[in-house]
Amino acid sequence: MRQKLLIFLCIMGCSFLHSQNLVWKTNMVDALKMCDEQRKPLLIFFTSSGISQSIQNEVFATRDFLDWSAKNIILLKLDLSDASLSAEEREQNVKLKEALGIEELPKVCLATASIRRNKPMINKLGLLDYKVGGAKRWISDAKTILNGD
Repeated sequence: MRQKLLIFLCIMGCSFLHSQNLVWKTNMVDALKMCDEQRKPLLIFFTSSGISQSIQNEVFATRDFLDWSAKNIILLKLDLSDASLSAEEREQNVKLKEALGIEELPKVCLATASIRRNKPMINKLGLLDYKVGGAKRWISDAKTILNGD
């Protein structure tokens, strides 16, 4: 029994450490600048308190996602329930959510983003939900959207 508990704690600890290495931007302007500079697409994770954590636990907290995201995308997490946001930031995030056609949370939007003449340009490529099947399946679905297949 004790051995099983130690194995479980070790697995959970490793998972927690991997998720801590993800670099999520929480400010849209910063993320857009980074996309423009690095010429990478944007993964926008719309979330809120009190909703399912499945995608975070089973996809974002994995080594596969960490490795793939570091090479391929810029991560932007917009928590619509974040009390520390200014009224302007909250309004900006809600407008982006509505403009991208996000109705239910959590939801991931893949997009291209750039800044031209000091104006942000966001082009929605597709939306992704959490699906049972783990990180590899989720990443495969994301690649399909990013490649325009």
